[in-house]
Amino acid sequence: MQDLHDEQFEETDCLTCANCCKTTSPIFTDKDINRISKHFKMKEHQFISQYLRVDEDNFHVLKSSPCTFLAEDNYCMIYDVRPKACSEYPHTNRRKFQTILDITLNNVEVCPAVYHIVEKMKSRIKVR
Repeated sequence: MQDLHDEQFEETDCLTCANCCKTTSPIFTDKDINRISKHFKMKEHQFISQYLRVDEDNFHVLKSSPCTFLAEDNYCMIYDVRPKACSEYPHTNRRKFQTILDITLNNVEVCPAVYHIVEKMKSRIKVR
């Protein structure tokens, strides 16, 4: 998977798409909230109340889509302090990739790069 991921992202420019930022919300961990609220010089509870909500799985996620921090040119306004889920997206280069197949299947619908990675993976293992 690492090779497929690396090959695909040599030819993929996420800034031309940013569909992940336009359609989904990352999970914000406590560390993310702490780091980002410090970046904005806000108290954590202020950051949470202004930007986040608790979803059905009891995770902190953005209140709205597209991402509040996505600029018109598809650049992330908090790139250096972005949530861990954003920095790891689309998760196709994880060591134990097979443990997150459900996430990958969801990401096929969001990310063209994931779609191409999965299609290449299928052709390599001869799945139709």
